[in-house]
Amino acid sequence: MDAMTSHTPHLTHIAEPPGVAPGTGYTQVVSGTGRLVAVSGQVAFDEQRRLVGAGDPKAQARQVFENLSRCLAAAGAGFADVVKLTYFVTDMAFMPAVREARDEHFGATPLPASSAMQVAALFLPEVLIEIEALAVVPDERPAAQG
Repeated sequence: MDAMTSHTPHLTHIAEPPGVAPGTGYTQVVSGTGRLVAVSGQVAFDEQRRLVGAGDPKAQARQVFENLSRCLAAAGAGFADVVKLTYFVTDMAFMPAVREARDEHFGATPLPASSAMQVAALFLPEVLIEIEALAVVPDERPAAQG
């Protein structure tokens, strides 16, 4: 294993595959073994479906990552299990706020593979950010009972 590859018990992160330019703020390739967890796109709604942070991308990003955290936990997963994040933003200028919220939740965990795209609109004009996640959980870790 070289400095560009890291392993956890069920995931391998390859930051710089041979012949590919290194990414900044994400991992180029993540592979794993276990149970796949797909989390639908999350937006900045609280438990009562009220928008958190109208007009504030930083507040919305924080709420989105809180929602992702809760969804992952329901499947017996956490941010350390995430292999891919897909970001949809109505303005690419929101990405620094998204990265800040992401870093608060990922900490020292190797970052997942990622894609980010600016979209003309999301399903409501007040929603600025939507993020979906894919995670791989070791087979022996059960999902939360609901």
